[in-house]
Amino acid sequence: MQKYFTKKITIGIFTLLWLSLSGSAVAKTTEDFQTWGNITATGSLDILSPSLKSFKYWLEGQGRFGNDTSQFSQGMLRAGLGYKLNEQTSVWLGYAWVPTEEPFTKTPFDEHRIWQQVLWSDKFSFGTLTSRSRLEQRFIPTGSEVGWRFRQMFKVSVPMPFAPDFSLVASDEYFANINKTNYGADDGFDQNRAFGGIGYNFNKNIKTEVGYMNQYIRKTGPDRMDHILSLNLFLNY
Repeated sequence: MQKYFTKKITIGIFTLLWLSLSGSAVAKTTEDFQTWGNITATGSLDILSPSLKSFKYWLEGQGRFGNDTSQFSQGMLRAGLGYKLNEQTSVWLGYAWVPTEEPFTKTPFDEHRIWQQVLWSDKFSFGTLTSRSRLEQRFIPTGSEVGWRFRQMFKVSVPMPFAPDFSLVASDEYFANINKTNYGADDGFDQNRAFGGIGYNFNKNIKTEVGYMNQYIRKTGPDRMDHILSLNLFLNY
């Protein structure tokens, strides 16, 4: 059974990446190679008091480098507080600061976001499944309206039978704008991110994931397709 699920999910990973790459043939796009680095730390607030054991924190930092990884293009500092409903599910509320430059915009700006999410994760015989449903309110200085965006991410991580500290990882995240705004956002499909790579567990608290991410963004002009070397470090205490 373990080998069956591993085979099926491996095929799914390559199918997902092939579909993402083949999207460039559907419409004219602007393409770029980028490198993204991410560090995310989560944990329980029982480090402050045992009475806070059901409350959680989220601290995240990202650096994104575009134009063939030649320049800083976007950063992110994200912080949040969560509450654990049970061993599998938690709810979150937080804030993110997102400085953005070329090639994502011709005029640099600082975006501010309020975000809420429901995070679910559970272990099965073949590996770990994760679902993240996130709602964002985006404040962008090039317009006066608040943009509402929904994001749905599904992720699977399957340990390799011959090296259980390593795992095959695949995820897909779909973004949809809920409303039109005067800073240029259109309602409906916004972007999609598909990832496939390798995970490694240093120990039960520290994990890294390295791989390829395909980001497809719908634009008013030519759409964007970014080919991304994605480097991730996850700390969980």
